[in-house]
Order: sequence, then structure tokens, then C-alpha cells
Amino acid sequence: MPRYVTLKAAPVNARGGPGEDYRALWRYTARGLPLQVVEETADWRRVCDPEGGLGWVRATALEGRRTVMRTADSDLALRSRPAAGARPIAMLAARAAADLVDCRNGWCRISVDHATGWVRAGEVWGVAEAPQCRGR
Repeated sequence: MPRYVTLKAAPVNARGGPGEDYRALWRYTARGLPLQVVEETADWRRVCDPEGGLGWVRATALEGRRTVMRTADSDLALRSRPAAGARPIAMLAARAAADLVDCRNGWCRISVDHATGWVRAGEVWGVAEAPQCRGR
């Protein structure tokens, strides 16, 4: 741990603790959102989201499929190969999520809609190995 998961269904409440008796802090409404698990119980996961929020969600609302998110307010070019000068083949919109195929040497291969291409790992949220949220 930490490890990444994806929001399987929406809407899902993020709670202040691992149980329905804890108050809802906010509601996730985007299916496919990447989340980083930083703590867990048998039925609940404490997750960090791309905005830096920490909350508890039911384990059943999550899946192991990996996604990433473009958190910047600008679109990002998907490249034909893992090189800055490679030909752009598609765009990942600002604030959009994409499926993660794999990462190597600072580049990640992602898939969005019907396009698959390469982006620098630092340009998307959901691949850093270190915990992404403070407050543990």
C-alpha cells in the first residue's frame, strides 16, 4: 500500500470513517475516477482522490482496473511512441480519465475512447508510487 483502484459505480459517498454511521463528506459522481487506497478494513477503503481529498468508501464500489486522470486545465496529446517529439495521435481532455495500459521509463501508455497513446507519467494523476494525500 498505497495502491490505485478505480471507482466502479457512481454516485458513491465518501465518509469520515469506515462505516455507514459516519457522516458523508462528499459524493463522487464520476464512474472511472482513479483513487489511491491509503488504508483499509475488511469492507472499507480510505482513498485519496485527484483533488487531494481523503474519505472512506465501500470496497464494493471499487475495482482493480487502473485509470488515470488529466488534472490540469489543458488538454494533453497522446503520442504515437514514448518520446516528446513523437506524432500526436489523439487528445486527452482536461479533467478527463483514461484507462492505464502500462508505464515505463517515465512514460505511460493510456487508452481513451478508441485511441491508445503515450503521455509523460507526470502529466496524469494515478501513477505515482508515493502517497498522494496528506493527513494519514
